[in-house]
Amino acid sequence: MQGKVEIRRSARRKRTVSARREGDVTVILMPAGLSAAREAELVDDLLSRLERSERRRRGRAGAGDEALMARAKEMSDRWLGGAAQPASVRWVPVMRSRWASCTQTDRTIRVSEAARGFPAYVLDYLLVHELAHLVAPGGHTPRFWELVRRYPRTERAIGYLEASSAALRDPALAHAWGADDCDGAAACDGSD
Repeated sequence: MQGKVEIRRSARRKRTVSARREGDVTVILMPAGLSAAREAELVDDLLSRLERSERRRRGRAGAGDEALMARAKEMSDRWLGGAAQPASVRWVPVMRSRWASCTQTDRTIRVSEAARGFPAYVLDYLLVHELAHLVAPGGHTPRFWELVRRYPRTERAIGYLEASSAALRDPALAHAWGADDCDGAAACDGSD
């Protein structure tokens, strides 16, 4: 996914170079004053690294909606006794205020593409959380949380999501946290 490349040069930047996605544009930040040959070499290297990184993230998250549905069924069987039976579980474009959502009336679960690169235990938590809505409708009731907390890494996953949300809302924190290529998902901050 190379697409359009925008090079931003800075006289203040002395040695470091970096690349990130901003929507469908790849932005490359580099020092001003580099030779054309060195700049071209660095751009090629950064684009290759960014593409490899994105391929690894996509690979960790599974092949697609079928893999996500299979994972949800596994989570339902393992942590909810198979009680949650979603009609569909699928990846959707980045949502403004959630990592995932569930519509109880049609038993559908949607997971934000922003979660594709998350560690497996966080994705599993998101699935268990949404599956619990199918078993205990009516919001975040005590019964709902009893079901969710059957998943042993619930608190750890919630912490990860809180840190991710904070990083995405604060660009300076996102850079320090390593979320330079968050594709402008700055409004993701919920888990259902």
